[in-house]
Amino acid sequence: MVSADAGTLWFFAQAGLAAAKQWDWKSWAMTKGKTGSEVSDGDATARRGRPRSAETTTAILESAYALMATTGLAATSIDAVARHSNVSKMTIYKWWPSREALLIDAFLNQASLMLPLSGAGNPAARVRRHAVAYTEALQGEYGRVQLAVISECISKTGSAGLFYERYLNLRRNVMIEIITAGQQDGSIRGTGAPGDLYDAIYGSLFYRYVFGIKPLSPAYARNLVNMLLIPDAYASENGETRAMTRSPP
Repeated sequence: MVSADAGTLWFFAQAGLAAAKQWDWKSWAMTKGKTGSEVSDGDATARRGRPRSAETTTAILESAYALMATTGLAATSIDAVARHSNVSKMTIYKWWPSREALLIDAFLNQASLMLPLSGAGNPAARVRRHAVAYTEALQGEYGRVQLAVISECISKTGSAGLFYERYLNLRRNVMIEIITAGQQDGSIRGTGAPGDLYDAIYGSLFYRYVFGIKPLSPAYARNLVNMLLIPDAYASENGETRAMTRSPP
């Protein structure tokens, strides 16, 4: 399995969390080349004590994800992760407040590899590229694991709130910052609130995946982003396409 980049490993190595709100989101985001405005200032107070070993953290996270992907969540117990990673159960229990928190962190680690939030291009192009990559990932192992982790959170806690706190909140906020920047520089001309535009894009893609609604393809994702973020260009392009396919009088 591919190793996470140094910024992600630094984040996991330093966090030492007792709960989701103790994550040092801002420091992690800075190592990923993002500005401090991309995350809130109130989330981060690293737990005191001996720092985590980056190598051990990587082994635990990669083992947890590998087990989820190959054997399913039911078989991904703390015991199984400890055996697979060759790390003691005591270490895992010390570093994660619950099994669900570990599973979400393992998924976050994988997401940082498969779907990085940084990249070149204007904000509209970055969102489009990310939405296409997310659509492709949903239809493979990544999508199955994501749905299983969310289902586990709901089963154990009654809601997906823990998944939102430890995973979605961070990535959603970064994408909202990108959309906001696009509205400011004119590359994104959708007039809705940035959070609403994000939810319309990714909520639609995830909804289609969960319920098996077609189409769900890179082309669909690109058109959805264009329709919501660049509506004038989308309308013009689709109007021309319809005109070209219309029968002559």
